[in-house]
Amino acid sequence: MASGFDPSEYGRHIAEVYDELHADLSPDAAVAMIAHYAAGDAVLEFGIGTGRIALPLVATGHQVDGVDGSAEMVERLRRSREGASLRVEIGDFTTTTMDRRYAVVVLAYNTINALPSQDAQVQTFRNAAAHLEPSGVFLVENWVPDVAAFHRGRVVRAHEHAAGRVQIEVAELHPAEQRMSATRLAFTADGVRLLPVNHRYVWPAELDLMARLAGLHLEDRWQDWDRAPFTDQSTTYVAVYRKDT
Repeated sequence: MASGFDPSEYGRHIAEVYDELHADLSPDAAVAMIAHYAAGDAVLEFGIGTGRIALPLVATGHQVDGVDGSAEMVERLRRSREGASLRVEIGDFTTTTMDRRYAVVVLAYNTINALPSQDAQVQTFRNAAAHLEPSGVFLVENWVPDVAAFHRGRVVRAHEHAAGRVQIEVAELHPAEQRMSATRLAFTADGVRLLPVNHRYVWPAELDLMARLAGLHLEDRWQDWDRAPFTDQSTTYVAVYRKDT
């Protein structure tokens, strides 16, 4: 883990407005795919957060446990009746253990980039593999890096423009370290929030190698949770890594 890395920082800044800012992000397709691979067995979500995916997955009859770096995000999860009863450990994805195995481990919504270094990302894959049952799967949702969008290493872009809320991101690229430092400005009826969103961005093939180091192999890569084909034009993907037997 990189020196000075604080896994709670993101959640500490965004917990109060996370659900509002992502209200239009439907979990339905993700829940359907996770349930397909879990087939009724238990699921572990790294970055369970406020329960955007976990709570509707529980409603399908699956046991869901979680790990999250932010006590503030988990506190929001605990406000619901279903969330109050879930087993969630506060910690980072590289070292936190649950002392059991799962059919599926999930790392959704680009969260792999929140790890501060390649070593931390590799260790996250190893930790996920250690929690999988034989032939279990690790599902990773991520975006494809678009370094061409940056002009002289910087970019300003709109992330959301909806009734009552606007998100703008100001980002700076550090290609030597494969890192992007960014701040999102979230404008809502309650005012403006500055949300740090820093990434150690990672390429699809790089994740495939991390999987191999952890005893996993790429089984499928889709453009999204709806299983659209992954193509040269795809900007996002969901990778399915199966545990070697």
